[in-house]
Amino acid sequence: MELRVFTEPQQGATYDDLLRVALAAERLGFGAFFRSDHYLGMGTEGLPGSTDAWTTLAGLARETSTIRLGTMMTSATFRHPGVLAIQVAQVDQMSGGRVELGIGAGWFEAEHTAYGIPFPSTGERFDRFEEQLAIVTGLWATPLGERFSHDGGTWPIVDSPALPKPTQARPPVLIGGLGKRRTPELTARYADEFNLPFVDEETTQVQFARVRAACEAIDRNPEDLAWSNALVLCVGRDEAEIARRAEVIGREVDDLREHGLAGTPDEVVAKIKRFEALGSQRIYLQTLDLSDLEHLELVAAEVMPHV
Repeated sequence: MELRVFTEPQQGATYDDLLRVALAAERLGFGAFFRSDHYLGMGTEGLPGSTDAWTTLAGLARETSTIRLGTMMTSATFRHPGVLAIQVAQVDQMSGGRVELGIGAGWFEAEHTAYGIPFPSTGERFDRFEEQLAIVTGLWATPLGERFSHDGGTWPIVDSPALPKPTQARPPVLIGGLGKRRTPELTARYADEFNLPFVDEETTQVQFARVRAACEAIDRNPEDLAWSNALVLCVGRDEAEIARRAEVIGREVDDLREHGLAGTPDEVVAKIKRFEALGSQRIYLQTLDLSDLEHLELVAAEVMPHV
C-alpha cells in the first residue's frame, strides 16, 4: 500500500506552506504530494487566498527531486484542454517526469461565479470532461512530426503539432467519483487510476465493481488500473492527541473514526488493510493542518512501515 499526501490549500495556505509540506513528504518517504484545484475556500475565507494548482506544481517541480506531484482533481471547467495539455507536459518536463493529472468534471459552482468561470449543467460538464480527456490524451499520444485534429463539439482542433511532449510517455491520468455510468465508462477508456474520495468500505466495494465491469465491457483488463481511496487524516499516539488534531480541523473524533482515517497508528493500519483487501493500492491522506508536520512524521514512523 502506497501512502500519498493530499492537501486542500483553498482552505488557507501559501505557496511556502505547500513547499514545506511537499519537502517533508519527500523526506519522509511518502509516494506523492497532491493538491486540490479550487479557487474558493469552503466554509472559510481561506486566507491569504487560493493559489493555482498548476502554478504551484510548476514551482514544486523545481524544488523537489523524487516525490511525484499531482492534482486531485483539476476541474475540466477551468482550462481549455489544449492549454492544459501544454501545462501538464511542461510541468512534467520541469519535474523530470514526476507529474500525474487528476481531472474531473467540476462541481463547486460558487468558485465559478466568484471568478467568472462558466458553469454549465451537469450533463454538459460531463460532455466537456469527456472531450477534455480525448484531447489531452490525444495530444500527448500524437507521435513527433505528426498532427492532431479533433472534431469536437466544444473544442474543435485542426492540425495541431501536439507539442510540447511530456517527459513521461504519458503522465498518469486519475479519474474518480461515485457516478454510476459515465464515471466508470470514462475511467475504463481514459484513466490510469481510479480514485474514491471520502467513502466507506461498502461504497468502495460497489464502485470498484462498477469500474471493473466497465473495463471488461470494452475488453480492458481492470488490473491495468491503479485503485485508490482518499481519506481525511487524523492520527495520534493517544486519545488526547487525536482529539487535539480533530479540534484543529474542526471535526469530531467519532465522525473521523467512522468516515476518515483516524485513531491510533494501530487503528489506522487496520483500516488501511481493510481497504487493501477491497483492492485499494494507494491511500491519499487528506492533510488539513499544514502546520503540523509532526502528524506526517508520526504516520511515516508508525503507520507506513506496517502497510
